[in-house]
Amino acid sequence: MWRGSSALGLIVMFLAFADTGAAQQEPKQKEPPEAPAPKQENAPAKHENPLNETIQILGRRSIFFPDLATSPKPLTSKQKFELSGDESIAPSRLVSSALGAGLGQAADSLPGYGQGMSGYGKRFGSSMASAASDHFFETFLLASLLHRDPRYFVLLRGGAGYRIKYALSRTVVTRTDDGRSAVNWPGVLGPLLAESLANSYLPVREQTAGRTFRRYGFRVGLNTASKVVREYWPTIFRSLRISKIAPGAAPNPGPATPFEPRAPRA
Repeated sequence: MWRGSSALGLIVMFLAFADTGAAQQEPKQKEPPEAPAPKQENAPAKHENPLNETIQILGRRSIFFPDLATSPKPLTSKQKFELSGDESIAPSRLVSSALGAGLGQAADSLPGYGQGMSGYGKRFGSSMASAASDHFFETFLLASLLHRDPRYFVLLRGGAGYRIKYALSRTVVTRTDDGRSAVNWPGVLGPLLAESLANSYLPVREQTAGRTFRRYGFRVGLNTASKVVREYWPTIFRSLRISKIAPGAAPNPGPATPFEPRAPRA
């Protein structure tokens, strides 16, 4: 009986000693400041900067629309030249030229090219060439000379009407290299230079001032409409849950915030 009581007493003393040792070690385990780590994930300061919200959704470069902005840093002239080349061979460009050539052949818009596969090939080739010239003048040459940012910055707040209005306004208003708003001269003059150059390879019937300005108006209209598609491009793929195709679209990017070119500081 005594042995049982002694053994029980030893066990109780051992457990009490173990609890005392654990209590003495507990403060040491709480010393490392690991709590701030989750706070960094929330990062409320990021939502205060509208551009950070854009970067969250456009985290990586879009293959379909290479001109979607993914960085706040301005582009160098070399990067603008590379971007103009990427735009000229982008899937969006190939699809647009293919559809345009088909519609043009159906309407016989360039009768000098004829019909059949030969006529379609000529229409497709001229469309690609005109677009490449447009990108060269608009994205590289004029954007470099006038210090304009040729990329499209997606708006992330507001209803459909507000976002569409913003997209349409990008035809005449753009962002400068230092982040301010300015007249989009490259977007206005680039297509005109491209269509003027197209007179060197289009049929003779198309090489008149009237037809040149008609093609110019048509190209500006297409460029304007394509900006609406760019505005909703990340949203479409995020809603379809195929973000791998979208340019870094996050499934839950947080509260939507717009990025608009900054006005000059007071």
